[in-house]
Amino acid sequence: MNKKITAALLAALLTIAALSGCNNGQDNASSANGTAASGSSSADANKLEKTSFNLGHLNSTAHLLGFVAKEEGYFTEEGLDVTLTLFSSAAELSSGLESEKLDAAFIGSVPALTFQSQGHDLTIFGGEMTNGHGYVIKPEYVEGLSSWNISILKGRNVASVKNSVQDAELQILLKANGIEIGEGEDKVNIVYFDSQKDAYNALQNDTIDAASAYSPYTSLAESQGYKIVYRCSEEELLKNQPCCRQVASTAALSKYPNSYNAFERALIKAYKFTQENQEQTIKDVKKYIDIEEELIRTEVYGGYGTSVPDPDKQGTAALKNSIVELGYTEDYDIDKYYNTDIYKNALESLISENPDNKIYAELKKHFDEFE
Repeated sequence: MNKKITAALLAALLTIAALSGCNNGQDNASSANGTAASGSSSADANKLEKTSFNLGHLNSTAHLLGFVAKEEGYFTEEGLDVTLTLFSSAAELSSGLESEKLDAAFIGSVPALTFQSQGHDLTIFGGEMTNGHGYVIKPEYVEGLSSWNISILKGRNVASVKNSVQDAELQILLKANGIEIGEGEDKVNIVYFDSQKDAYNALQNDTIDAASAYSPYTSLAESQGYKIVYRCSEEELLKNQPCCRQVASTAALSKYPNSYNAFERALIKAYKFTQENQEQTIKDVKKYIDIEEELIRTEVYGGYGTSVPDPDKQGTAALKNSIVELGYTEDYDIDKYYNTDIYKNALESLISENPDNKIYAELKKHFDEFE
């Protein structure tokens, strides 16, 4: 029998099975030829505008949804051939999107917002992580203390990354506590580096006393003897702070809507997997972030940050207002560069296929509240 006819017949049988209530409650399996499941017409490989996708990420456990979606085959289920590429900074990721070398990127919320305000035609269409940042300090500066707070940074040289969530959060806390930025015993001197890796490595220099850290650098630093000044998840002003966002060029989102819907479905499936399969999730992450599994466990499941695909427009808009007040950027209309429909449609299609799934239902509840 002709192979094309065989494939079409198989797809038809799968559709009939789904309509007959044969779905066992799990995500629909991919068809025999590796294309997406028949439960979502938008994920049908025959209807995807493009199937080859390039995803940019940083050296962070925060970007685990992309790792899991790749390793567990969810991108393939949705008809996408996704290549993950490591970058060192948000600026590089932004350039990759604008040069069309990347189709999507996980970019920190603060740089994504500043790029938008500067006229870069980039749209946020999903989330990747909430919280997960902090600052660490050399142990000699807290020796003999049973507890400390941000004031321990007074008189210190602190390594950070300009135009980053970590830097914005530090400035928010310093302002709230009446601590000025600059040189002097009662001030905090911020020394800027191009990437989080560079800022962390600067701790090896005698001139740097403390440094910013996003996952997994916070746990990595603690394992190497440094002390944690604070984690943002433990600061009232910074709780539920949207960090990395899913970003793409506005033109690409308009040109390839079905492909981005398939991409989002894969990430939502990956989130579900992370909630049900901790050990395998840790192993998947380790393939991209090669540190001890216990450090990955702390960052991913320790309660300091959560990797969720929800776009959290409300939280991101509030953060935008905060960095405008800090003078990070000029104010602008965020609505022009925020697309929540992709996530909404992808999630609703998965719920229609898995109506009794509690994880998808929880995601829907959160989205409806914070869209």
